[in-house]
Amino acid sequence: MTYREKSGPSRRDVLAAGAGLVGSSLIPANSFGQTGAPVDLANWSPEYVRKIAGTLEVDTAADCAKIVPLDYRGNITFWYVGPTDASPRIEHEIDAEFWAAFAKTYPNITVEKQSFDYNTILDKLRTAALGNSAPMVARLMLLWAPELAAKGFLNELKPEDVGHSSAEFWPAAMKAVTWRGKTYGVPTYNETMALIWNAELFEQAGLNPEEPPATWDDLVNYSRTIKEKTGKFGYGMVARRNAGNTPYRFMPQCWAYGGGALDETAAAPRYEQVLLDSPGTKAALQASYDMYVRDKSVPVSALTNTQNENQDPFLSGNLAMMISHPSEYAVMLDKAARLSGDERARADRAIAKVRYGLIPKGPARRAVAFGGWNAHIFKPSVTGGKHDMEAARALVTFMTGPEWSTKLAWAGSNPGNLRGFKTSWMKKRLETIRFLDVTTSMLTYGVPFPVIPESTEIMNIIVPDMMQNALTGRMSVSAAADAAARQVRDALSI
Repeated sequence: MTYREKSGPSRRDVLAAGAGLVGSSLIPANSFGQTGAPVDLANWSPEYVRKIAGTLEVDTAADCAKIVPLDYRGNITFWYVGPTDASPRIEHEIDAEFWAAFAKTYPNITVEKQSFDYNTILDKLRTAALGNSAPMVARLMLLWAPELAAKGFLNELKPEDVGHSSAEFWPAAMKAVTWRGKTYGVPTYNETMALIWNAELFEQAGLNPEEPPATWDDLVNYSRTIKEKTGKFGYGMVARRNAGNTPYRFMPQCWAYGGGALDETAAAPRYEQVLLDSPGTKAALQASYDMYVRDKSVPVSALTNTQNENQDPFLSGNLAMMISHPSEYAVMLDKAARLSGDERARADRAIAKVRYGLIPKGPARRAVAFGGWNAHIFKPSVTGGKHDMEAARALVTFMTGPEWSTKLAWAGSNPGNLRGFKTSWMKKRLETIRFLDVTTSMLTYGVPFPVIPESTEIMNIIVPDMMQNALTGRMSVSAAADAAARQVRDALSI
């Protein structure tokens, strides 16, 4: 299968700068990267990534020593979303290896770290910063950077401050850490998802087990057919409020139909045009309504589900399709290993029939949310005066270099530092992780969420509320989209 497809200042001045949509046919060729980029993004493909993997030798300690001496003595407080019970075992192992390696590289820097749940860390950070008890350093989802920067919580921080070049990172990733022309973070790793399906359920429904739905309209039809022919659910919809899982799955569908929250799919978005009430968004919402209400081909619990709640039904052969990361495969292997008897047999059968493919396209485009995580340093004014800038720079340098940018992304993401694609660790990932080619290929279809402080509220609250209003029948599809658009206009005063 071939995965690459050709395809003070005013608000306007502040928001218009530097917005490229990676890999889209809407983007001019010169927006793929900056001068001196370490890889050729214009020729991105699975074949190209395999060709360059293993061609770069890295000495992380030597690179770090150029920024902060390895005998430096200091202290850091660090918050992040670490591995959870739902994470595959390898993510726990790599997390432990990371901290052991940092302690070996910087034996005199003490790290006080705290891991939080994905859905709670942002609220905790807001509260902590207002109470002058924020951490010195945090690794945060890229959607949150504009809000924290706009509130004055973050230090300016660019790749050059920690020994890297901005050209070593995806343009979309750099855009996500830029607010009003200033950079407030360094990308650690970038996420893209793919469509995952159970070939056995496809067979039972009379569908080609090796051919995923090509379009979102096809996905709706496949989901209905699977439900009618097998009694199993066709698609693992996620519509929970205040959970990042929801926009990461609905927005690619919305963009594919030509919709959006704002004009984030444009080559140079200005974030002044609200598109939640556009025909494209309404078409995507109608497709979700058809699956949930008309066809009943998705779980009723979609309104409260995160992606974690799709894992067990998929593994037990009761769910045919879902959108997620390569790490889902590792999660399935871990879960299956803990089962026995008939449950283990069903899980092994489902794993043998797992397939990955590109997220479906729509009338407008194929799209995926360009996700990921960034390292940030908070201002002394919100950390209670406890601030060790050199220790903080040491940790960010270590974390965002090609070695750990690749290793921390091991099971489910892509290196934030583009040099990571050239390392031996990337070569090993390609050799050992099934389906990694697919999600790596999806990077060229990535659409960043709007780079504005209100983006978190729009994506995690307003978009899920729009879905729930339509799916529960509180409003018609059109009225739900119109109401959501009004909320966004009110939030942005436009």
